[in-house]
Amino acid sequence: MTLTAQERLDDPALVEAADPGGVLRQVASAAAQVRTSARVTAETDLGAVISAGRPRSIVVTGMGGSGVAGEVLAAVCGPGSASPVIAQHDYRLPAWVGAADLVIAVSCSGTTEETLSAAEGAVRRGCPLLGVGGAGSPLARIAEQARAPFVPVQPEGMPRFTLWGLAVPLMVVADRLGVADIPADTLETAAADLERVSHLCRPDSESFVNPAKTLALELDGTLPMIWGSSPLTGVAATRFACQLNENAKYPAIPGVLPEANHNQVVVFDGPFAPWAATGPQVPGDEDPRPAVPLRLVLLRDSQEHPQVARRRQVSAELAEQHGIGVSELAADGETALQRLAGLLQLIDYATVYLGIAIGVDPGPVGVISDLKERIA
Repeated sequence: MTLTAQERLDDPALVEAADPGGVLRQVASAAAQVRTSARVTAETDLGAVISAGRPRSIVVTGMGGSGVAGEVLAAVCGPGSASPVIAQHDYRLPAWVGAADLVIAVSCSGTTEETLSAAEGAVRRGCPLLGVGGAGSPLARIAEQARAPFVPVQPEGMPRFTLWGLAVPLMVVADRLGVADIPADTLETAAADLERVSHLCRPDSESFVNPAKTLALELDGTLPMIWGSSPLTGVAATRFACQLNENAKYPAIPGVLPEANHNQVVVFDGPFAPWAATGPQVPGDEDPRPAVPLRLVLLRDSQEHPQVARRRQVSAELAEQHGIGVSELAADGETALQRLAGLLQLIDYATVYLGIAIGVDPGPVGVISDLKERIA
């Protein structure tokens, strides 16, 4: 007998068997990562960075699951940050980066070639440098040779599930430099929120009361178009798409309002939008619905601009009029970190559950390994 996606997700034994790499346990480690990383960072001598004073900018260089730490820092600091935070995903630093800018190189393994190249470039330019990643790694050696601080991170499995272990050192440094207000109690509140979401989304919680399983089932068989309603939830939208790619081997289209209303919304009129009841019937076509219909996923921010809130509401109305299903998630909390943490934790669980629901092992990323071998 063939099981439905919901039956797979609601059987804890099947969920465990479909996750041989223990990916769900790695997702559940998020709160512990926050607390451990905060402690390790507090024990690290950051004097060389802090004594230089508040930088002109903070440039965070990193790739993939490590590089998202820079996006998270930028989102948490926000547009009102005393120094802009730039996430750089490349071999080279921007030409304008110099001795007045702090460069933070983040690599979970400490071996990412793009990050090592950028870190070496920072040293050559005389930039203050902070390394975050694997102890005893090539990145750690670059920091040591430059007499720069290095925060060692113990990976919780794959880099994409060590997000909080990698991001917290950045937040601690930003707070100590006066670039952002992220004190220890804010980190602890975020850890508590991560625990709360993990409890709601635990594997033995059935789909009708498990928001991550519910979301996974809504996405199954659709092409998700994921829109954030603020710069903060725009970061979450990008993370959502990347986690769908890696955990479920599933495509997705991220965007952010209001920009998405100036381009992406037009696909509501295209071939991936289910035929609407009010739309024209195609002669001779009894079922004009696409094989893979669009689904609009809206990530709502409690701090969104009032006009963006209106755009979000109307976008949902237009999607439904075109036969497109809509899912809406809320980023709630008193601080930017709280709003982002709870949302990202739900996203991580949902993307793993989608992989399990469609019969995909969420752990391996074989194509990435193959690509690395071919370019080595």
